[in-house]
Amino acid sequence: MSTAKITETALYLTFRLETELFAIDVVQVREVLDLCNITKVPCAPQFLKGVINVRGSVVPVVDLRLKFGIDKAEKTMDTRIVVLEILLDGEKVILGAMADSVHEVVELEPHQIEDPPSLGSRWRSEFINGIGKRGDEFIIIIDINRVFSVDELAFVQGTGEQNAPVDKAVNE
Repeated sequence: MSTAKITETALYLTFRLETELFAIDVVQVREVLDLCNITKVPCAPQFLKGVINVRGSVVPVVDLRLKFGIDKAEKTMDTRIVVLEILLDGEKVILGAMADSVHEVVELEPHQIEDPPSLGSRWRSEFINGIGKRGDEFIIIIDINRVFSVDELAFVQGTGEQNAPVDKAVNE
C-alpha cells in the first residue's frame, strides 16, 4: 500500500510515544484533553482502553502505544487524550488517542518531508505519510485513517454512539 506524497504546506500536532515524535494533521484534531477517568469496555481489543464522556458524547479511547507495538507505560502528568476525527468507509468516527505527551503545532513544508523508508523502519510504512525534518529531529507523520482496520474501528464505533448523550459522568 503506497502513501501519497505530501505536496502542500500543512500544520501538524506533535506528540510523543516513548522517545519518538509523531504528528497528525491538525485538520483531524478536535481537541486535546488532560487524562481523565476511562470506563473499560468488556471484550474490547487490548489497545481500546474504554470510553470517556466529552461534553455529553461517548468517545472511545485507544492507546496508541499498544496499537503501535510499544510497551505499555504508566500514565504521567503529561499523558493526554487527543480527540480525533477519523474516516471509516467515508463516515466520520470520533475517537480519543492516548499519547505520552502533546507538544506543539508545527508547520511543515513539502521540502521538509521525505517519503517513509520502505526498509528498516520500526513502523509499518502504510501508516506513515512521511518523515518530517525540523532541525536535528525527525517527526513521523502518521495517517491515522490507516492505523486502524475497518473491523477494529467498527468495534470501536460500536462501543457507543459517538454523538449520543450521556446522562452521567463516565468514571473508571
